[in-house]
Amino acid sequence: MTEGTQQAARRVGFISLGCPKALVDSERILTQLRFEGYEVAPSYEDADAVIVNTCGFITPAVEESLSAIGEALEATGKVIVTGCLGERPEKIMERHPKVAAITGSEAVDDVMGHVRALLPIDSSAFTGLLPVAAPGMRAGAEQPAREDTRHGDVFAPSVKLTPRHYAYVKIAEGCNHTCSFCIIPKLRGLQVSRDAGAVLYEAYRLIAGGTRELMIISQDTSAYGVDVRYRESEFQGEQVRAHLTDLAVKLGEMGAWVRMHYVYPYPHVEKIVELMAQGKILPYLDVPLQHASPKILKAMRRPGAGKQLETIRRWREICPELVIRSTFIVGFPGETEQDFQELLTFLEDAQLDRVGAFTYSDVEEADANALADPVPQDVKEERLARFMEVAQRISAARLAAKIGTVMDVIIDEFNDDDGDPPGTKLIGRTKGDAPGIDGQVYLSAGDLAGHVKIGDIVRARIEDSDEYDLYGEVVDRPAWTPNVPQLGHFGGH
Repeated sequence: MTEGTQQAARRVGFISLGCPKALVDSERILTQLRFEGYEVAPSYEDADAVIVNTCGFITPAVEESLSAIGEALEATGKVIVTGCLGERPEKIMERHPKVAAITGSEAVDDVMGHVRALLPIDSSAFTGLLPVAAPGMRAGAEQPAREDTRHGDVFAPSVKLTPRHYAYVKIAEGCNHTCSFCIIPKLRGLQVSRDAGAVLYEAYRLIAGGTRELMIISQDTSAYGVDVRYRESEFQGEQVRAHLTDLAVKLGEMGAWVRMHYVYPYPHVEKIVELMAQGKILPYLDVPLQHASPKILKAMRRPGAGKQLETIRRWREICPELVIRSTFIVGFPGETEQDFQELLTFLEDAQLDRVGAFTYSDVEEADANALADPVPQDVKEERLARFMEVAQRISAARLAAKIGTVMDVIIDEFNDDDGDPPGTKLIGRTKGDAPGIDGQVYLSAGDLAGHVKIGDIVRARIEDSDEYDLYGEVVDRPAWTPNVPQLGHFGGH
């Protein structure tokens, strides 16, 4: 290497914490790092600096983020903090005053500015690199100013932190709700939706590159487009409204699995369920209900209090195969044993397929902190155990009903034991299981051992089940034929 003409590559470590929405932000930052010529370091030892994308939603997440920052500081001495906790810089500086820089959420440009200041790079080393094209943008179009993109549309990431066969697509940022236990609007602002054309071009590019499952995410997916008055934008010569129904129709035409997360039970969701019944998108809804007692829901300031069961029954009438997952808070301030019993009764009546729960904990600046009658921690824990016992029993019964059926399963990984021929045992998910949060399907590949790849969608006969998972054998491996042209070798098996 000749000094003055070449420069060793600058290497940046990256820690991504929090929810899938934060994961998409991390993908965008990593995309920009790669575009500008930086390398991503696999360990602290290899890193010249570290970026920590933090979570600040609940107290345990804040502590996890602060610990990660401290660990990175100790290892490298150069740390840039971004993400939700970055919206509270005083909290970070109180614990870690030596961080190099702090930015808030969705601040790709700010993060990159701090990276360039910490680790200047010789631009001549990568003048041949081309910028990552924004979905739907014409050649030569300029990158929007940051004030136009902080909460709105952005260049779609080309670096993925998920396996090739599935991806998260964020359709909006921020939230308009005022839930008493949540500070997301304070951290990420009010909702700002992306144009439908931008979302659809991103989905199109992902599927063309081999992605077979899209997880549609935002803070409130049902409210997509409200803030922009459902304005139209261009996709492949057509004008498409920024409305969840219109978006789902177009996504469903592409031929990949489309999974909806963080869906509030608004009336127009029935139209989405109708698309599920027609096989256009996956029969799966992730609906964060949080509780069932009208009194507690009112204290939480949640929409639709008292109507959840009626709504769920109506959805299942439209689409009997619908799988519903939800999350709940146990031990919210003022929750009595009667309120908790209402929640257990709701679980029994609703027969939710996938359920998660956590005990309430104070979140700094949340209005719920000031509510009367906090529930003692030991009572919270005891109620959580009772809640999960009921949820587990319901899950076990609903999964047992699938024994003997043949189901579509997307393969996530191999599960071979020592001595097994390659590809003998597989782990995948049904249409009713999202990665990382729901159940799995453990499969024997049978006669197709060695022929099934990660990302394939196979047909499997279900032979057994337990509380959360299914077990079976692959019986067929149909060709995947999306309605999007495949790039290169991604097009075939």
